[in-house]
Amino acid sequence: MHFDFFAAVTAPFRMQPGLRRLAPGATQLTPLAPGSRHQREKLAVLSSFWPQALLQADGFDAAPALATVCAQAAQEHPQAWAWDGLTASALWQGSAVRAIDGQIQQTGTGSFGLGDEVSRCLASLPPAWRLAGLLSLSFAEDLAVVDARDGRIPWVAVTLPSHWAPETKVGQHFASVHAPVADNSLLLRAADALTRMVSGPDRWERFVWNVTDQPRLHAHPDRTDPHRWQDTAVADAWWRTERQSFIPVAGHEQAVFTIEVQVQRLADALATPAHAQVLMEAIASMSPAVLEYRNLSRVRDPLLVWLADRCPA
Repeated sequence: MHFDFFAAVTAPFRMQPGLRRLAPGATQLTPLAPGSRHQREKLAVLSSFWPQALLQADGFDAAPALATVCAQAAQEHPQAWAWDGLTASALWQGSAVRAIDGQIQQTGTGSFGLGDEVSRCLASLPPAWRLAGLLSLSFAEDLAVVDARDGRIPWVAVTLPSHWAPETKVGQHFASVHAPVADNSLLLRAADALTRMVSGPDRWERFVWNVTDQPRLHAHPDRTDPHRWQDTAVADAWWRTERQSFIPVAGHEQAVFTIEVQVQRLADALATPAHAQVLMEAIASMSPAVLEYRNLSRVRDPLLVWLADRCPA
């Protein structure tokens, strides 16, 4: 996991951009082993609900952004991915896609299921989406394009959303996407400057977290119970995190926004009493609006008690 707990969890809690420069040599993509948890959930989504995950604004050309991600993946993980400018090869998955027309090649037998799960899933997608589908099934990260020219998000390949619907966000301005976020004034004021900054030459990352009753990686609102915390006790809560980073698309005033989602038991995520202490202080400092937005209002008090029992003596 790339999540930096003590960089992300601070008190008092504030909704803010929280960007930091990537450390030298840090990777932005995480290759998936065949049959991994991320891949299984992504296969299910792309097989059944792909129109809610793969979307673009009318007239947008995603080719430069896709080529940039393919090149980045090959540079970071040559053992798992190859890209020659025309064809992307997912070496661990035994599948390849030609960028120009979406032609699929089965290059080997995978080690999961019948060995051709990835290729069969890709064949069910429109040809124009097969390269994005191969990236999605080969790496943990979801992807979106941020366009600094107008501040909009014209393209997304998001299979594991955190209680938001990608189909309602594509084509919107960055500020509009974050408009529902509680206590969002810092985010909204910085929106245009942020899109310009992340589309520049430097590389950035940020972290997002929440305590949740929902264990799945895929948390589209259409497939999660709107009545939260009915069947999950605080002691059985889950720790949902995102590590987000930005890959600039040279010459196009764009950046590819990467989102790595992880979910684990909250009890397992609190490795030391110091982790419990800082999380308790962060949640205790949240405004009522933030607690409501994060679906923590009804469990705030029992959660603070549970965390206090794990704080330093």
